[in-house]
Amino acid sequence: MVKATKSSSKSSESAPIEGRKAPDFTLKADNGETVKLSALKGKTVVLYFYPKDDTPGCTKEACSFRDGFSEIQKRGAVVLGVSPDSVESHKKFKEKFHLNFPLLSDEEKKVVNAYGVWKEKALYGRKYMGVERTTFVIDADGKIKKIFPKVKVDGHYEEVLVEL
Repeated sequence: MVKATKSSSKSSESAPIEGRKAPDFTLKADNGETVKLSALKGKTVVLYFYPKDDTPGCTKEACSFRDGFSEIQKRGAVVLGVSPDSVESHKKFKEKFHLNFPLLSDEEKKVVNAYGVWKEKALYGRKYMGVERTTFVIDADGKIKKIFPKVKVDGHYEEVLVEL
């Protein structure tokens, strides 16, 4: 398991790398159940990190995975969305947009740090810490097959599909 580091705008030496084992984690899902990455061994996992529930880009990204979910399943993969939002926030977001995959709550920011996606961002000249939209495709052996950093939402689902 990768050691979670202090929040930093620089990618840490422990940030995941393609071809290496994905950091294991256990997080609460929108339905209150616990999801452990290592329990999904044998399946390909599309693990996508997004900044905030019910915001324009995050909604568009979630809905593209929702709409393409059957195709992802046909390829033997599962989708997991992760953000620092609460389980309750995830539940409302999932219900509002009829999402058909788990949203995992990382309120303590351990997983976003372990995956190197908690970074310094800037908006209107103001600097703050937040999730850099990133997707990891993790193979059936638990190794990172592909990392999509700084995701642009348009066309992202199609990029992910190519890797499955």
